[in-house]
Amino acid sequence: DIDAICSHGHTIFHQPEQGITLQIGNLPKIAELFNCRVVCDFRTQDVKLGGQGAPLVPIGDRLLFGDHDICLNLGGFSNVSFERDNKRIAFDICPVNSILNKLARQMNLAYDDRGRIARMGSVHKDMLNDLNGLEFYSIPPPKSLGMEWVEQHLVPIIQKYDCSIEDKLRTFVEHIATQIAAQLNPLNKRDILVTGGGAYNQFLLERIKACNSADIVLPSNDLIDFKEALIFGFLGVLRLRNESNCLSSVTGAQKDHSSGLIY
Repeated sequence: DIDAICSHGHTIFHQPEQGITLQIGNLPKIAELFNCRVVCDFRTQDVKLGGQGAPLVPIGDRLLFGDHDICLNLGGFSNVSFERDNKRIAFDICPVNSILNKLARQMNLAYDDRGRIARMGSVHKDMLNDLNGLEFYSIPPPKSLGMEWVEQHLVPIIQKYDCSIEDKLRTFVEHIATQIAAQLNPLNKRDILVTGGGAYNQFLLERIKACNSADIVLPSNDLIDFKEALIFGFLGVLRLRNESNCLSSVTGAQKDHSSGLIY
């Protein structure tokens, strides 16, 4: 029997500084179709409380994966979670697959398998400098990214330079590794648990390992693929218990709170 379906939703618009976040998949229709309880729309309440509405996974990182010093997700964006002064700190670092896949599609590929195409390219130093100079990277957390920011600030930099897709992929891989290292190396932590689709990009992982002092830990493929889904199920359980599932230290909201609609 299914106790509840906990729907992550899919973000189609995210501007928390304007008090707006919108995900599809947050309607009672799911409850009607499956005839069971649904917990969804985890982000809206946090934004109303002045938070970023993201990231939401860190409560699960703390309670389920606390044996690792740092949890790093490599999805559409890279985001990180760790403990500092008995508080969970988490934020988005930079785009990852949202850009790598976009570039791969220009070669009629869904993605750059294991980073093989990026490996063939060369770093375009001017492009890399422009990417690393984006203002977002100097803003302290809490902070989060959305595709609106990517399209407005990052894509024009990539489009500005007339070089091969191989070079653009190679340059962006270096950008990712550089930004992750800039955030994680000062923490002086022991290990980094890496999950998300980017964990299958061997070349990206090589560059992250080369730039970071902490050990990179790759779990099972099931955990790489489904860690976020697992944690959102956990968020739903916490909501059904009326226990906090959003941390103010992570999102910047006014207080810790139990977020999500129940149908």
